[in-house]
Amino acid sequence: MQTDARTAPPETAVERRAALDSMRADTLHRLEKAVLALFSERDFHEVSLLDVAKAANVSLQTIYKYFGSKEVLVYAMLDVMLGRLAERMIDHLQGIDDARERLRKTFWVTLDYMDKHPAVMMLLFTAVPVSRHRNIRIYESPELMGAFLGVFKDGQARGVLNRRVSAKVLLDVFMGLVGRVALMHIVRREKQPLIEQFDELFRILWRALSEDDSA
Repeated sequence: MQTDARTAPPETAVERRAALDSMRADTLHRLEKAVLALFSERDFHEVSLLDVAKAANVSLQTIYKYFGSKEVLVYAMLDVMLGRLAERMIDHLQGIDDARERLRKTFWVTLDYMDKHPAVMMLLFTAVPVSRHRNIRIYESPELMGAFLGVFKDGQARGVLNRRVSAKVLLDVFMGLVGRVALMHIVRREKQPLIEQFDELFRILWRALSEDDSA
């Protein structure tokens, strides 16, 4: 029996975004809280859509209608959560011209977000295999990725950042450093916020990305 195209769950990132936009705000908020709580504390395979439905006080039929599967639900919620980081990043970079300061602000905003949203980081790092990150719409977002890559390309163009690799590699080094530091900070249950170590961490990052070998 074929599924009615009008009720078929969304498959593409564009369809998922449209589905989210059509969902009631309070329903979306409850689902986000439930996904964050359940999947950041338990292994992915241990959580069922029925668990999510009960925790969010949303019908299982509604979840299937909008998402179709547990994987798509998690991807969609991460889109929403990381989308807020994108908005904040773009806002904070406004009016900053100096390449080093743009990188510094980018790092600060990212680290501050990870400090304040450890459950989002655990969800991203533990519930979604790296091979599936391409299924998270925000990774293809021209707004967020454009903001990140713009910082690195601008730094390279000015001769401030390493030009012997691509801007994408610089972004990978950036994400690798901040991601690993944030993840282990959460796993070790450190009490001191990462942002309190910001200056030294940025010094390490700058040495890694700077064009100046003597740095």
